[in-house]
Amino acid sequence: MKEGIIIIGVGEMAGVFSRGFMKLGHPVYPVTRNMDVNEMASRISEPALVLVAVGENDLHPTLEKLPAVWRNRIGLLQNELLPRDWQAYNINNPTVISVWFEKKKGQDYKVLVPSPAYGPQAALLEAALESLEIPAWKVANEAELLFELVRKNIYILTTNIAGLEVGGNVNELWNQHNALAREVANEVTDIQDWLTGTEQDREKLIEGMVEAIQGDLEHKCMGRSAPGRLARAIGFADEAGLAAPKLREIHAKQTT
Repeated sequence: MKEGIIIIGVGEMAGVFSRGFMKLGHPVYPVTRNMDVNEMASRISEPALVLVAVGENDLHPTLEKLPAVWRNRIGLLQNELLPRDWQAYNINNPTVISVWFEKKKGQDYKVLVPSPAYGPQAALLEAALESLEIPAWKVANEAELLFELVRKNIYILTTNIAGLEVGGNVNELWNQHNALAREVANEVTDIQDWLTGTEQDREKLIEGMVEAIQGDLEHKCMGRSAPGRLARAIGFADEAGLAAPKLREIHAKQTT
C-alpha cells in the first residue's frame, strides 16, 4: 500500500484532492475540527503529505496548532496565500499549489487555467489532479511560485473588489470597465509587492489575469468573501502607508 495522506478540512477542495489521491492508490485520512490532531499525528507520523485544505480564514489557527512531526510534510492551497503565511510558523519548503479550478457544492469542478504547484510533493498533487482530468503543472523555482501566487491574488482581489463597484461577471468587468479593473489591479499589486518585499512584472501579471478571465468569461466577479477581501486589503494598505485611493473609495461606499 502506498503512503497515507492526511487532509485537514473536509470541504469541497478536500473532496476533489481526496478523490485524486485515492485514484493513485493512497489511503486518505481526514482531520476535522472536532478531531484531536495530535492523536492523529501520533498514529500517522510520516504521511506522504499533510494537505491543509481549510479556508483562508482558518489557515493561521490551523498552522499554529500543527504537530511538529508534520511540519516538513505540509501542503497548502489557500487563496490569498503568500510565503509570509507559512514562514510565520517556521515551516520551510512546503508543497504549495495555486488552485485554478472552482468547486461548489452539488456541482462538478470548473477549470479556469492549469494549476501550478511547487515543493517536495508537487508531482503528487499534479498526478492526483490529472487523474481527474484537472490540468496542473510544476513550476521551476521559488521565484516562479511567488509570481503564480501573486497572479492568483491579483485575479481574485481585482475581480472581487471591482465587482463590489460594478457587479456582473469577469468578462463584463474587463471589457466594459477596463479602466476600473486596471486601477484596482495596480493598487492590489502595490499591496502584494509590499507583502512579499518584491516587485513583480505588472504587465505580466495583467496578462496572467486576463488568461484566467478568458478561462471562464461568465465567472461572477464577487461572492460572499469580497467585502472581507477588501477590508483586509485596506488594512494592509494602512500598515504599509499606501494611498490606495480607488480601494478606499470603494470601501467608503461599502461602509456608508
